[in-house]
Amino acid sequence: MAKRKYRTFDEIEEDYFVKHPEEIDDYLTLCFEEYANDQCTPALLSSLRMIARVKGITATADAAGMSRKGLQKALSEEGNPRFESVNAIMHAMGYHLKPEKFDMAAGR
Repeated sequence: MAKRKYRTFDEIEEDYFVKHPEEIDDYLTLCFEEYANDQCTPALLSSLRMIARVKGITATADAAGMSRKGLQKALSEEGNPRFESVNAIMHAMGYHLKPEKFDMAAGR
């Protein structure tokens, strides 16, 4: 009997965004909102890594002025990218970082 290969959640999520690129904007907005609340850098980098794969690692790296390996390293689980790198990656994917005022009294 042949052994079944099951897809990972990351593979399923990536496939979803390949088929529904119009939902990437809302997904990234949510990722940054969650990061603002919990400061979980690995989760944010994982999301950016997945979107970079959807948009094409090589194309994203080229547009960010990075090597493919440099992009993968910056967005890896052990990644600790500089602010400039995150900004360049976001620009390469067609986004920019912008501040959004929140209600300090409400804690958000």
